[in-house]
Amino acid sequence: MAQGIEDKVVVITGASSGLGEATTRLLAKDGARLVLGARRLDRLKALASELSLGQDAVLQTDVTRRDEVQRLVDHAVKTHGRIDVILNNAGLMPHSPLERGKVEDWDRMIDVNLKGVLYGIAAALPYMKAQKSGHIINVSSVAGHKVGPGGAVYAATKHAVRVISEGLRQEVKPYNIRSTIISPGAVATELPESVTEADVAQGVRELYERWAIPASSFASMVAFAMSQPEEVDVNEILFRPTRQEY
Repeated sequence: MAQGIEDKVVVITGASSGLGEATTRLLAKDGARLVLGARRLDRLKALASELSLGQDAVLQTDVTRRDEVQRLVDHAVKTHGRIDVILNNAGLMPHSPLERGKVEDWDRMIDVNLKGVLYGIAAALPYMKAQKSGHIINVSSVAGHKVGPGGAVYAATKHAVRVISEGLRQEVKPYNIRSTIISPGAVATELPESVTEADVAQGVRELYERWAIPASSFASMVAFAMSQPEEVDVNEILFRPTRQEY
């Protein structure tokens, strides 16, 4: 088991697939006490059963609803007495050129990728302040560092996550709280399936087929940040497939 992970109470949003599922698997192996949230309750229950986490470890959660995110964090604290880590992971990526005016997709990205992270911070931070400890891990993207055609709104949400996370880092120092931004490149998940434009989706799928690395690579980054000594705060991790140009 990785040092510094065993018995930590970890809340993960978007835990039913992709990055969240891979992180759940690794942290369960390392002995963390997990509380998982996602919209697809059937998949959460199946994952919890497979890993022998118990059904108290899952709660149906839509991160666009602040009350549901708060309920998830409250459930973790009620069940385990504390919250040590929150991984604000839920996200989607419906790329499209701005000229196509996919306003509903823009709204969904803002609601999930940005407001979902803020709701996670709002729910966890009061508990962590009271504890004088905790770790908030937010998921950005390579696109949070570099914008490309068709990805303007997605990149904007992911850049905003980085900005919010840096502001958070500075604000929580008096409370002994750590913060980490993880910015993945092409990682094999269901994220390309959220693209609603057929021609754009084809290009994204081809890119992922060419470059994508396993979701376990992301999980190992989470574990690395979590397993550092308490006085070490890993604030940002940017990683890509070795062959990825973008």
